[in-house]
Amino acid sequence: MFVGRKRELKKLEEMYQSGQFECAVFYGRRRVGKTTLIDHFCQGKKTIYFTATEGTAKDNLAAMSRAILSVTSPGLPLPAFESFADLLNYLDSACEKERMILVIDEYPYLAESYPAISSMLQAHIDHIWKNSPLFLILCGSSMSFMEHQVLGYKSPLYGRRTAQFKIHPFTYFESREMLGGFDREDQAVLYGVTGGFPEYLSRIDAKKKLEDNLIDLFFEESGRLFEEPVNLLKQELREPASYHSVISAIAGGASRLNEIATKTGLETSGCSSLLSSLIELGIVRKEIPVTEVRSKKTLYRLEDSMFTFWYRFVRPNISGISRGIGAVIFENQVQAQLNHFMGNVFEAICKQYLYLPEIYEKAPFAYGEVGRWWGNNPREKRQEEIDLMAFHEDQALFCECKWQNEPVKMNVVTTLKRRGELFHFSQKHFIVFSKSGFAENVEKECRDEGIELIDFQKMTASQGVSELPGFQK
Repeated sequence: MFVGRKRELKKLEEMYQSGQFECAVFYGRRRVGKTTLIDHFCQGKKTIYFTATEGTAKDNLAAMSRAILSVTSPGLPLPAFESFADLLNYLDSACEKERMILVIDEYPYLAESYPAISSMLQAHIDHIWKNSPLFLILCGSSMSFMEHQVLGYKSPLYGRRTAQFKIHPFTYFESREMLGGFDREDQAVLYGVTGGFPEYLSRIDAKKKLEDNLIDLFFEESGRLFEEPVNLLKQELREPASYHSVISAIAGGASRLNEIATKTGLETSGCSSLLSSLIELGIVRKEIPVTEVRSKKTLYRLEDSMFTFWYRFVRPNISGISRGIGAVIFENQVQAQLNHFMGNVFEAICKQYLYLPEIYEKAPFAYGEVGRWWGNNPREKRQEEIDLMAFHEDQALFCECKWQNEPVKMNVVTTLKRRGELFHFSQKHFIVFSKSGFAENVEKECRDEGIELIDFQKMTASQGVSELPGFQK
């Protein structure tokens, strides 16, 4: 069953129906569903699909020859092309009149095995294909390569693409379509531990309980995600050992460069370089307070919540899991900490909620970036934090996100309002998000003051988007 990606498919279909030359570039993390999306789009259309491998140029030439000839001359035992020049010249005539899709998946592998291919593609696009009905798709999982060597200004292919698609993991709201059979809270946990990656979500068994799925995926040696971060880093990085230490430090609570360097025993310069690579891979993100453009208050957080879960709970227990006691480890050490793990995940879900079109259009102002804020309270001489904040001109939105098993009490609302007083916006709007609802006195007082209270059940209303709670007008 294919789920989501409606905007991407709509755009691709519009491009296909143009009948003109198109060049779409797809990139994104491994397991995010790029190939599945392309496969779905290509169904029922004449398509040459070639996936490059980490091999020699000769190997890739032979494989690409087979892919092309199996479509253009099916059933004929034709030999491989002698060169990429011959292959591309053959494509010139093959796509001259007929609408055809040519997909080159894992394009970085092809370009690494035969560096001249980008310049050759550029020449054929400029002189032949731009006047043909060919639909070219280049796809890759190496984020830095695709951004610099395909989309970058210095790339031979710069300016040739007619659309680019950076494929992101699903949001919680998109993930729910793959998690039927679980209640909303379990869906949120499953979203958190998989990071919203479709390939991981597809491994969840709806016939089993949440706890059994987590044990099967992470806490069994044969589990699909037992060694996943290790394997991903091996694929992307030459010497992953130091990267493991950096990620472990962040998962363990270190967020500033000097803290991470101290925990890992690395020099700050070397640590900074490792962090830059992890940011390029989409595993770590660099944060500053949402109100600032440049700041010395930089923090580092894990962008991928699956990595957070794995480094916090699986990596320290690999020996025990390998000895067959993973279920015991989960029950004794992990289960009670799931709510704590879900704190940051719930913040991400609340942020996604604020960007839902049906919520955004009811917002009191057009906020741009929604993010965390932290800084000094000069009156009380202490550090303060706001889970989510957005602003535009003289209006601001302040949000608190509570993933806990008891209703939110009035002190949470009071603290959020007090933190809002640190800012001099003329119009201030407040939202408190809660997993478990609100105490009765909170609902009454906030109703009188116009403060939005959104519990998780209402936030994930299944009756239809028109019933989702939003901003009061």
